[in-house]
Amino acid sequence: MSSYESTGKTVQEAISEGLNKLGLSIGEVQVDILDEGSKGLFGLFGSKMARVRLTIKEDETRDTASIFADSLSSYDAGRSAPAPRESRPARSKPARKPKAETATEAQAEPAAQPQAAPREEAKPARQRAPKPAAQVQEPKAPKAERAPKPPRKPREKAPAVPATPAEQKDPATLEGQVQSFLQELTTLMRVPVSVHVLTDEEGNIRVTMEGDAQGILIGRRGETLDALQYLTGLYLNRGKDDYTRVTLDSEGYRAKREDALVRLANRMANRALRTGRRVSLEPMNPYERRVLHSALQDHEGIATHSEGEEPNRYVVITINHDAKPQGQEADEVSADEQG
Repeated sequence: MSSYESTGKTVQEAISEGLNKLGLSIGEVQVDILDEGSKGLFGLFGSKMARVRLTIKEDETRDTASIFADSLSSYDAGRSAPAPRESRPARSKPARKPKAETATEAQAEPAAQPQAAPREEAKPARQRAPKPAAQVQEPKAPKAERAPKPPRKPREKAPAVPATPAEQKDPATLEGQVQSFLQELTTLMRVPVSVHVLTDEEGNIRVTMEGDAQGILIGRRGETLDALQYLTGLYLNRGKDDYTRVTLDSEGYRAKREDALVRLANRMANRALRTGRRVSLEPMNPYERRVLHSALQDHEGIATHSEGEEPNRYVVITINHDAKPQGQEADEVSADEQG
């Protein structure tokens, strides 16, 4: 059995690349995944290509030349000779009359043809009266050329609010370790920020980064901020028995996101009570799911739980059996209706 190894960014891309090289379909080969690959850190550092082996099945290992020869011979054998065409009787053309006879017939025709009736005399052309002077259109005056508009001035960006200088912590403490790690990481990302670190009453470390006006450290729906928080927690708790929770925030994003999640939770809970149906929210990270559970834990007639597997785990809002639906029933709310 002949085989071929192919690589790609993903397993599916590696399989497609190998099938294109072999000129076969997925049903004609056996796929063995050698390496699923990895995206690496932020999809930039330590990425690894996926690698698969495509083995041609025994039924498909036939020589291409023999298959072509067999198909050609079968085509020639089944091909039938064209049937002979039936001879058609030749059409007899009428004999042409001699020229002398044709001239005689032309002379037999009467030479004089009836003259057409004389046409009436052409009427003199009507002369149009000249238009009065009032109706003569005067040439329009040329339109005045518009003055060119002055070029628009580019909008000036609002000056960034200067970040408050952060107090440098002792590198031997947990706060100092977190601060040094984030300062080095943001410098490598070329995002100059001021890193403020403090410890709350429960012993958790809270970090606030100032100076990221463009939200580079936040990312889409806080994905970059969550990744930085995860990396910082791994760095701080490696090789330690006691786990210390680390929470990162940038430009007040956490507080704004919590307010938006609380409003969403209350709106979806009211919809569940009104329709009598469960409401499934979009997938969220564990931090955002905890905010939703906390916002609805005291809501009368409402219960919440999570379903699915990470990273597609989501919150489901249901009603208690004692609660009665208000209004007509409706279909289950999809994730697209929650924005």
